[in-house]
Amino acid sequence: MSSRLPIAAGVVTGVLAAAVVIGAIVAFAPEPIGPSGDTPSPSAPSQAPPSASPGPTATATSTPTVGPIVSGFHVGEPAPPLVVPQVGGGEIDLAALAGSPVWVNFMATWCPECQEEFPRMNGFAVRYADDGLIVLAIDVREEEGLVAAFAQSLNATFPMGLDLDGAAQRAWEAYALPVHFWIDADGIVRDGAFGGIGPDVMARGVGRILPGVDVTP
Repeated sequence: MSSRLPIAAGVVTGVLAAAVVIGAIVAFAPEPIGPSGDTPSPSAPSQAPPSASPGPTATATSTPTVGPIVSGFHVGEPAPPLVVPQVGGGEIDLAALAGSPVWVNFMATWCPECQEEFPRMNGFAVRYADDGLIVLAIDVREEEGLVAAFAQSLNATFPMGLDLDGAAQRAWEAYALPVHFWIDADGIVRDGAFGGIGPDVMARGVGRILPGVDVTP
């Protein structure tokens, strides 16, 4: 009996030592690593990501219009006032031409289309002068000497006015140079066109302010 006690005591001591070692291993072992490399937290339950609240519905916006636009050339309306100094002296006053069909052209000497149009305009001014047609060219914001030299170089046969401060250009909304307006004997604008036009468009405009006249290009 006495010989078994030391053996039993040794077994118990060994079991206790093994238990202490296993406990230490469990206590200090690293936590398992998830597939993404993050250590999962046992205390935080997994949550689905909050649903994204829908943003405002996109609405189509119109592209802003950059700069002023000639709207309808005032067709069907009384012609705006036009009083400007005339190249060479005097004054051009559209009101003083009441009763005559008038073709008004806003232009500038730097404009290539103006240089191309002047010879054609000369032709219409000469051919339909006996029918009462008056052609006016209004230069915008240039000094008289430059405009006079331009008119002389192209042998302009019609009066030229000077819109020195751009007031007439604004009143007529003639922002795209050159631009043409055809006004009948009653002072009503009957047609209009942006510049760079040929004799066919010119004949159309003149024909609308010379009723009963066979106007050809």
